[in-house]
Amino acid sequence: MIAGLRGQIGRLEVAAVVVDLHGFMLRVQTSTRVLANLGATGDPIELMTHLAVREDAMTLYGFPTQAELDLFELLLTVSGVGPKVALALLSFGQPSSLYEAIANEDTVLLSKVPGIGKKTAEQIVFHLRRKLPDFVPAGNSPTDDADREAVVALEALGYTLAEARSALAAVEQRGGMSVEERVYNALQRLAKS
Repeated sequence: MIAGLRGQIGRLEVAAVVVDLHGFMLRVQTSTRVLANLGATGDPIELMTHLAVREDAMTLYGFPTQAELDLFELLLTVSGVGPKVALALLSFGQPSSLYEAIANEDTVLLSKVPGIGKKTAEQIVFHLRRKLPDFVPAGNSPTDDADREAVVALEALGYTLAEARSALAAVEQRGGMSVEERVYNALQRLAKS
């Protein structure tokens, strides 16, 4: 499988970039948001890639960050979401805003994406809210095992996943805290809101 590529921009197309790998040209499908920020012909480019193999085609999808590739592949696990719909979602916003919309079960925001109806938005939220990577939306930073355990504990106390994650994200300097300390501090934040 092709995990990534590095080369120069050969040309930009409507929904793809042609990457020149020193004479070997590859067409890479990507989101319109990524295309708008790539640069011009001849500029260096590096993309993380996903190769989709079907009976009638092999299509390469590329993203400038691992976070975007991970979200693209996560979206593909949802029934009814194919590469075109996943690219439309990624064209809509940054991965962090999409993760936050899913974590907050914001189907209204997701259904604003062209090609995403209310049912598809609900399906995305239903299938992915528990599969999100270790990510606390409000803090935009990865979490550790203690954060995961704290979120589970807060959910057991009756808080939603979104409430638990945002309360935990508001706890400053939690890196050295135990799970219990994190839960205690998050509960203090929840009590104030």
